[in-house]
This record gives sequence, structure tokens and C-alpha cells, in this order.
Amino acid sequence: MSTPTTHVVRPAGAGHETLYVLLLCLMILAVAGSVVAWRHESQEVSNVNSHQLDARRDLSASEQGIYADLRVTLDEIHLLRQEQQTLPTPEVLADEGFAPFAQDASSVSRGGHAWQLLEARAYFGQSQAPAVAGSFLMRLSADDDAPDIWLNPGTTLAAPTDLSDTALESAGWQQIVAQFDAGVTRQHRH
Repeated sequence: MSTPTTHVVRPAGAGHETLYVLLLCLMILAVAGSVVAWRHESQEVSNVNSHQLDARRDLSASEQGIYADLRVTLDEIHLLRQEQQTLPTPEVLADEGFAPFAQDASSVSRGGHAWQLLEARAYFGQSQAPAVAGSFLMRLSADDDAPDIWLNPGTTLAAPTDLSDTALESAGWQQIVAQFDAGVTRQHRH
């Protein structure tokens, strides 16, 4: 019989395998970093004029709600104006249940605005709780363009008699502008 021979098998060195794994990780990180740097978008910040307010950043939650309601109700106002050949009164809009003209729990919690029609071309909503939301003015044009909405946070306020831009600005009114850009979802306030 032959004598058994034993062979000693040494374990493979882990140093080479670790080196290869580390190099692979570095290569993946380098590729990912270059893709991020290559696809980076510049962040454009749109500024508004001193007499304007950004609808997303500068309004309280109540004011944003009223602003959105005014923009939505505008379509109904245009339809009613075409039917009646005149702007509907705030009472008609309230009877139809259109926010923010209707006096419901939502309108009360947003400042309880008392609405009136000015010169058959603008709606003025005087806030009963200026700490919650300021007073609103929505000017309408004859050609059904987008509304021109203004806000005045003043506590003692009367309905404006002159509806020109300069008169409104000098009386403390600020125009609300809506700017929608890529920064809407990327803005973080802390």
C-alpha cells in the first residue's frame, strides 16, 4: 500500500480580494459623483418687485386659501358676466356658494371677509380679522384676462376709490403674483 500523502492547503490571501472590492467601490462612487455633477441644475431664484408678494412664499395659509378660491371662482364670474352682461354681485356669488364669497366655516376661519363690488370692475374683501388674513382686492379686465389680485394687511382700511396701480401701491396694497418654477418642490425652510 502506498502511504498517504498530505498536502497542506493555505488559505487564499484576503488582502487581494479586499483591494479589488475597495477599488470597485471607489469606481462606483466616482461614476456616481460625475453623473451628479454633470446633471446638476442651476437653481434660479425668481424675485418679485417691492410692491408684489409671491403667492407661495409671502402669504399665510389663510391668505393662500383665499387667493386660490378667488382664482377658481374667476371662471364662474366670467360665465355669470356673459349671461347677465354685468359682473355678479358678491351676494349672488355667495348665494351660489362660491368661495370666498359664501359665508361658511371656511370663510370665517380665514378672516371673515365682507365682500363688495367696486365700480363694476373689482371685488373688495375687507378682512374682519386682519391678524388672520389681510384684505383682498381683485380687479377684473373686460377681456377675461387673469385676475389682478392685491392684498393689504392693514387693520383700518376702507374700500379704495382709485383702482390704479400707483394709487394702490401708495395706499399700502401689494400685488400677488404666482410664479411656478422648479424651485416649488425644492425649497426647504427651517
